[in-house]
Amino acid sequence: MSSRIQGSTLQLETDVLVIGGGPAGAWAALTAAAKGSNVVLADKGFCGSSGATAPSGTGVWYVEPEGRQRQEAKMSRYFMGGRLAENEWMDRVLDQTYENMNRLGGWGYSFPVDPDGGIFRRGLQGPEYMRLMRKLVKRAGVKILDHSPALELLADEHGVGGAAGVSTQGGDPWRVTAGAVVIATGGCAFLSKALGCNVLTGDGYLMAAEAGAEMSGMEFSNAYAISPTFSSVTKTAYYRYASFYYEDGTVVEGAGSTKGRSVIAKKLLENRQVYARLDQAPADLQPLLRVGQTNFFLPFDRMGIDPFKDMFPVTLRLEGTVRGTGGIHIVDETCATKVPGLYAAGDAATRELICGGFTGGGSHNAAWAMSSGSFAGEGAADYAKSLGRHAARREVHGLSSAPLVSSGTYGSLQEKPPIAAEEYIRAVQEEVMPYDRNLFRTDEGLRDSLQRLDGVWKSIRQEPIHLDYQAVKKREAAAMAATARWMYRSAQARTETRGMHKRVDYPELDETQHYRLITSGLDEISVRAQRVSEEAVSL
Repeated sequence: MSSRIQGSTLQLETDVLVIGGGPAGAWAALTAAAKGSNVVLADKGFCGSSGATAPSGTGVWYVEPEGRQRQEAKMSRYFMGGRLAENEWMDRVLDQTYENMNRLGGWGYSFPVDPDGGIFRRGLQGPEYMRLMRKLVKRAGVKILDHSPALELLADEHGVGGAAGVSTQGGDPWRVTAGAVVIATGGCAFLSKALGCNVLTGDGYLMAAEAGAEMSGMEFSNAYAISPTFSSVTKTAYYRYASFYYEDGTVVEGAGSTKGRSVIAKKLLENRQVYARLDQAPADLQPLLRVGQTNFFLPFDRMGIDPFKDMFPVTLRLEGTVRGTGGIHIVDETCATKVPGLYAAGDAATRELICGGFTGGGSHNAAWAMSSGSFAGEGAADYAKSLGRHAARREVHGLSSAPLVSSGTYGSLQEKPPIAAEEYIRAVQEEVMPYDRNLFRTDEGLRDSLQRLDGVWKSIRQEPIHLDYQAVKKREAAAMAATARWMYRSAQARTETRGMHKRVDYPELDETQHYRLITSGLDEISVRAQRVSEEAVSL
């Protein structure tokens, strides 16, 4: 690895660049380093504390390699996901997760022990987990660039070969030339203020698409999580123990955490406040729930509410592709994209392969993050190695769809005052957050929203972006607009109800649409069908 400062720009040359410092990025960096690669990891926040996993506990899809248990684990989401998951991929992820969780124990992660002395490996505490991952990544010799969001990918005739960005602590630019790049930037929750999600704005999707990558499953991106109205904590799994009520204490018929969220959404649309109470949690389980998710209970404790006894008002917060399954389309078992040198992992990559069209919740997400991170890190290291020892010394150029300009040329390119990024962000949120547009979809509603979103995209696309820390907000707005357009274009193309994709005008599942939707393009978006392999249905 080489490093130098040119002007105010930090310039690095390395074998593998990982963009994103959550679980997927950390596992990718670790795996690539273990293959002998020099690795740089650039994180938008602080690797070890930013992202959806770091602030709270999460379940993990950890299953013993025993036939019956594995079969039940795979079947648990297969039909809910519209039979779009693949048997082979579920096996690979279960195997890799089993291996990685056991390695975590060997590296010093302290798993809880049950009264019989058994080690409980079906969950992780985010703060401890990510603190350990940062320590391991640093020990492996990976150079970490904290507070350094990537703004664009770099490429040459061999494919993607690095990225450029800016430090949000000082505003100095950085540029990393690499043999291969792993995008592990998380999904897109549209700045909905869900816990840990406000750095997840689809940045990696936009950069990948600018390089020519495709998306998959973007119609399965309308995940809404149950949350108290007074809190950003979205741990919907705990609401399996909840009953739902109106203010007068009568039960909301049909409301639930898994299949009854639509009922809650409809009542909220009618301006009827819905309340929850975790009164189905057995008394002996309640202390364990507190230990498992301490963050879940903090807002209640502060308000003097006992969630096991007291009703509290709830709402639904959009988590987009963070809990949905859409993301960058991967083309082989190394998590490669169709663009040479570009790999995707974690929520940035589509999770359809193990969840189909329905959210897997935290456990599948955590398993997918550590597994796909491992696959992508290994694939990127091998690709960089295949380019030879001069892989990092490439003549690459930026791929941003909007021009990124230095302060010296910015003013001369502006024909009119730029629109504030916050205005674009608000315009996108108005299209994707309302339940009656995104959760309950119709062709007319999708068409109207797309017309407005296309206008937002066209405006963003034409504005040059000043290359400083303010550029981050502009690129976030562009990524959110692009993500919303891919979501709604694919939702428009899927004229049925499957998984979490609900079409009010097509309420039934259509067997002739048993395929994935692959979405591509920026100014003009195209959607094509990709048949699911027969093996996927022969469990």
